[in-house]
Amino acid sequence: MRKAYAPYSHFPVGVAGLVDDGRVVVGCNVENAAYGVGLCAECGLVSHLHATGGGRLVAVSCVGVDGEPLMPCGRCRQLLWENGGPSCLLLTPEGVLPMSDVLPQAFGPDNLEIAHTHPG
Repeated sequence: MRKAYAPYSHFPVGVAGLVDDGRVVVGCNVENAAYGVGLCAECGLVSHLHATGGGRLVAVSCVGVDGEPLMPCGRCRQLLWENGGPSCLLLTPEGVLPMSDVLPQAFGPDNLEIAHTHPG
């Protein structure tokens, strides 16, 4: 969070994730003057995950400047789902929850496989 680039919102966010091979990957938000193209901290986390060898996220914690847990936005919930799956644990303002509770009925790679096996 201390390495975030947040000159517009002044809302730095940091995130850390535990990978299934024991690595810890991190990310921070990176803003842009064109607000819609800024990157959430979770985007950096997933980039770090893949840049350092891939794997699956096991647990994730995202915090703001006060150190309190933040709930990821919708786009980032999808990123965490695709890179950790339903059992990945997320520290939320309501406590630790599996991604299956954070993003119920998620759309993911399995949905794409179904589409390929049932051509229209």
